[in-house]
Amino acid sequence: MSRIGKVPIVIPSGVTAEMKDNTLVVRGSKGELTCDVLPGINVEIKDNEIIVTRENDEKKVRSFHGLQRSLFANMITGVSEGFKKILEVQGVGFKSSISGMNLKLSLGFSHDIEFPIPSDVTVTAEKNVITVEGIDKQRVGQVAAQIREFKKPEPYKGKGIRYQDEYVIRKAGKTAKA
Repeated sequence: MSRIGKVPIVIPSGVTAEMKDNTLVVRGSKGELTCDVLPGINVEIKDNEIIVTRENDEKKVRSFHGLQRSLFANMITGVSEGFKKILEVQGVGFKSSISGMNLKLSLGFSHDIEFPIPSDVTVTAEKNVITVEGIDKQRVGQVAAQIREFKKPEPYKGKGIRYQDEYVIRKAGKTAKA
């Protein structure tokens, strides 16, 4: 039995969950999310808990068991609390700002980068800190990764866009001959 899959998911107050045609629909104060149930997985909602079980012990179904439970738990967390990723822009002259529905990044290139902000996430930029927030964990992580991709932190001076808690291993530069 999957250690993650067998743990029931507690539905907090203010959040509703229901099954509709092999799809779990979760509604909360921040919005609504849906997720299809994978084949071989059974979902039961009772007593403010979501219980995920599997039909058999085939390898594929066993691997889906913990995945499905984690997806549902992330949906519950998303509609009640939301998810947040914080990015830091480091480098001399590197800036970020919001202009309309675009994130404008000055990263030392010959031109500024305009990143269109998706409608399902909220992006804010203050000084050199970019915050990506939303209810879908996968979507928040994807948008943060796309922003980081424009200028990854380089190992010599550490310039670029990095996650808030990310540690960049620094390398020593060239040394002069004596």
